[in-house]
Amino acid sequence: MKKLFVLALALISTASFALPVAPFDALAVKSLKSRVLTNPEGYDFEGIVKLSNCSGSLVKFHGMPDSAKAVVMTNGHCIQKPGGYLNPGEVWVNKPLARDMKIFDKNMKLFPIKTTKILYATMTDTDIAFYELDKSYSDIKKATLVSPFMLDTLRPTIGQPIEIISGYWDRGYSCEIDNFVFKIKEGQWTWTDSIRYTEGCDTIGGTSGSPLIAKGEKRVVGINNTSNESGEECTLNNPCEVSANGNVYSQKGVRYGQQSFNVYNCLTVDFKFDLTRSTCDLPK
Repeated sequence: MKKLFVLALALISTASFALPVAPFDALAVKSLKSRVLTNPEGYDFEGIVKLSNCSGSLVKFHGMPDSAKAVVMTNGHCIQKPGGYLNPGEVWVNKPLARDMKIFDKNMKLFPIKTTKILYATMTDTDIAFYELDKSYSDIKKATLVSPFMLDTLRPTIGQPIEIISGYWDRGYSCEIDNFVFKIKEGQWTWTDSIRYTEGCDTIGGTSGSPLIAKGEKRVVGINNTSNESGEECTLNNPCEVSANGNVYSQKGVRYGQQSFNVYNCLTVDFKFDLTRSTCDLPK
């Protein structure tokens, strides 16, 4: 009976919001492949991660050895902080945290993975989190044949064709980067240099944390995080755009992601987060 209830929630909840808790525990459902809104055929799921409440991806920092402990990227609002979301100005660094996830191979077979810590997480200026796993990239490759995505070192460009692939919903979207937004504000949170999509990436609740993938490549150029659901202005689930001169704009149905290239400015030569580096502009 419990399984039937979970599946019923999955079927009726496709209009849920992007930022709040997703409608059901995705790890409790064996597969949504036959129940998704669109057929995922044509999307490469290798390295896509399923969280209980969000999506994610197995990413590798440029130059990182295969012997290093593997890293999963998702949103800061996906980390399941007791009592709610991270507060503005709140940052977690090297926080021990065991969490179960699952990872897809090329054939959409799922394998269990486990985290040991949060390397970095925030919802201030950006909405991003990096988990460290208990296995190395080579361990994962040996056990699952899964290779990671490479996290791009460069800022993406307007017009860049992207794919957004959700481990939570077992589905993908295709579109382009429409533009960059000086700031978007949603409730008490503000994010800078956000990525706005063209039509086609009609992301829904549960797609939070999905990677923005350079189409046809194993290269991640950003991370999906929110959308304006009802046309309201600057409220929870309804982010608004704020220009450099303070003009505010909002529109129902517009979707956004966050930059990821800038994390490299905060990494040491052995790929640890050091927020004291002079080049680091992530929240501290």
